[in-house]
Amino acid sequence: MKAPRREALRIVGAISSTCAFPFAANELYAQHAGPHGESPAPPPARTQPEFFTAEEFALVSRMADLIIPATSTPGALAAGVPMYIDMVVSRNQEAQRLFRTSIAAFDLSCRARRGKPFLELDEAAQIEVLTPLCEAADAEAPSAQGRAGRKPEVALFKAVKSMTADGYYTSKAGLIDELGYSGNTVMAEFPVCTHEH
Repeated sequence: MKAPRREALRIVGAISSTCAFPFAANELYAQHAGPHGESPAPPPARTQPEFFTAEEFALVSRMADLIIPATSTPGALAAGVPMYIDMVVSRNQEAQRLFRTSIAAFDLSCRARRGKPFLELDEAAQIEVLTPLCEAADAEAPSAQGRAGRKPEVALFKAVKSMTADGYYTSKAGLIDELGYSGNTVMAEFPVCTHEH
């Protein structure tokens, strides 16, 4: 039996979504919901990354998969999160610089400490590599987005984690299947607040 999502997320820490989308809101899943609860038509599928190399895309995909693995509902991979991250990064020059330099630094660090690239490590070792990065990213103050003295590996993990949360919880798998979102529907009446204030 697969672990519940809440337990699975403890592997690399709690998700905190920034919801800072660098593209038009009508590209988000929730904006495609049809009338009367009809399932929205998904946006056209992209099959190849626009920005990442094949190796970079594989790395980002694996990190996203470890952040939100499949449980009783689909995980980041099934929700198309890696392609979402590529879409976001392909439209933002600052993000492109961050990813290109931090992926290279992450790879060098992993090879130096573990003797092989991240993708060649087993899952337990991958989690050991990511856990301190997650802890460092979570400990940063929001104003520390700023970069001076910040390890590129931490910047990479923080960016992947944030975009994974954004992409997953605006996908059908995250928004509808997991969170049970049923907005954009007409309600005959609104529930009344019955507790005392």
